[in-house]
Amino acid sequence: MIEVQDLTKRYAGVTAVDGVSFTVNRGEICGFLGPNGAGKSTTMKILSGFMPATSGEAKVAGHDVFTESEEVRKRIGYMPENNPLYPDMRVTEYLGYRAALKGVPRTKRKARIDEVLQLCGLGDVSRRIIGQLSKGYKQRVGLADSLVHDPDLLILDEPTIGLDPNQIRQVRHLIKDLGKRHTILISTHILPEVEMTCNRVIIINKGKIVASDTPENLTKMLEGGGTVRAEIRGDRPSVERALRGLPGVKDVAIEPANDDFLRATIYAPPRSDVRVRVFEAAAANRWTLRELSRVRQTLEDVFAFITMKEAPVKEEEGK
Repeated sequence: MIEVQDLTKRYAGVTAVDGVSFTVNRGEICGFLGPNGAGKSTTMKILSGFMPATSGEAKVAGHDVFTESEEVRKRIGYMPENNPLYPDMRVTEYLGYRAALKGVPRTKRKARIDEVLQLCGLGDVSRRIIGQLSKGYKQRVGLADSLVHDPDLLILDEPTIGLDPNQIRQVRHLIKDLGKRHTILISTHILPEVEMTCNRVIIINKGKIVASDTPENLTKMLEGGGTVRAEIRGDRPSVERALRGLPGVKDVAIEPANDDFLRATIYAPPRSDVRVRVFEAAAANRWTLRELSRVRQTLEDVFAFITMKEAPVKEEEGK
């Protein structure tokens, strides 16, 4: 669906996108991730025909973005980060206007608008003025706008920005449903959403692609990380001193848990496992050991590791 080869974009001597190459297959929901200023939005704007590239090639559904721009636009539904809407128009009025602009035939327009209203959960507010809607409903109107001409590809730039947790869940479920019929390229900073929504992830940093794989395979990069979490009842100085002295332990952080237990986070090199040594230390020192588990690595850890080259520090636990 998307084919990008050696794509470059320069602004007054600054290279925003530097020789990027990637593909997105038909039917995929692909997360396009990167720190602020990494080149995400620039790449998406180039793909949508919003701005030209300095050099390189890009195709959407087999059509060249630069020489067949009109054909590409017919096949793309683009929802930019700021989601520009006309606040004085009613929802159905706005969607009718946008459908006309996008070339939906008059005879099919009403049926198509009714379909996207139902698909995006806008039936109850279809006669409401857009400016009076909540942020969550405005995002839904933006999604309906991007869908009204039934495009092959949806490009969504920060579709959940500014939403509360319940609204984020609603939009996430909507995107998953849309993925059954459309190819989706989505940019977001909410990485747990990417793990739950996307079948593939592309990470861009400083204008270059630095990783591309499934969320599961990317998290395996850090699988076997040595960080261990334990809850121990014992004298804090003695616990900290004993844990720091264990072979393979690089660092220990201790904080109070509930009751009179201590929560210890024990850092060790990747591919190592110090749980047996922690258990043996607890037994030897007659500590009560209530919990002992390896910390689960997530896409957030991978993102930090790749873009910052830092060892991840995790709060979420797993065995």
